[in-house]
Amino acid sequence: MTYAILAVTWGVWLFVQGAGFDAQHLAATVCNLGLVPGELTHLARIGSSVPIGEGMACIVDRDAINKFTPLTSMFLHGSWMHIIGNSLFLWVFGNNVEDSMGRGRYLAFYLLCGLAAAGAQILSDPSSAVPMVGASGAISGVMGAYLLLYPKVRVRMLFIFIIIFRVFRIPAWMVLLWWFALQLLASVNGGMGGVATWAHVGGFVAGMALVKLFEDPNLVAAHRTRLAPYLDGRAYDY
Repeated sequence: MTYAILAVTWGVWLFVQGAGFDAQHLAATVCNLGLVPGELTHLARIGSSVPIGEGMACIVDRDAINKFTPLTSMFLHGSWMHIIGNSLFLWVFGNNVEDSMGRGRYLAFYLLCGLAAAGAQILSDPSSAVPMVGASGAISGVMGAYLLLYPKVRVRMLFIFIIIFRVFRIPAWMVLLWWFALQLLASVNGGMGGVATWAHVGGFVAGMALVKLFEDPNLVAAHRTRLAPYLDGRAYDY
């Protein structure tokens, strides 16, 4: 299912959003299919706008498609770096969480976390006319689940400082809690330059809250046995 979600996400990027090569078309998909909190809450004035690029702006409307944007927005992206970054995180953490739930449960879990992330972003600024797109809210839920399921698995992190490149092997709980702390601090301090950090926080918390409802204890036990080498330092997740 992780592969299927990645395939759909990339299919949307390539065939619906045109891989971002046409800036006007990309902006149109973000404006029309992205989540605009003020459109859902009706707190943004119809006809008001926010700039989205040179000579372009998103206009608040009351189109019927708006009610579906909490779902459609999680399969849209704003740039190549955006989709590549999200895909990397889903690739790293998604397979182990899926193996702990089974395909059907994992898909439901992923979508619910994405919707929870959308809800958190709406609550943070219900009158906003700024569109939100990206899978990172749902993927944050996967990361929250991973934190509770496999906190001691060691992952490899690349550290770059000017000309110094070094890989550190760090327990997953340290990596994930550090990432979550950055998102939370950014959220309470006004955001992080165009990043929907409240969606990240909401998705992560939802993942932690829902994982016990969706996990299969037998699958978790079997997967932890397979992950034993990653726990004692003989191997690493990525």
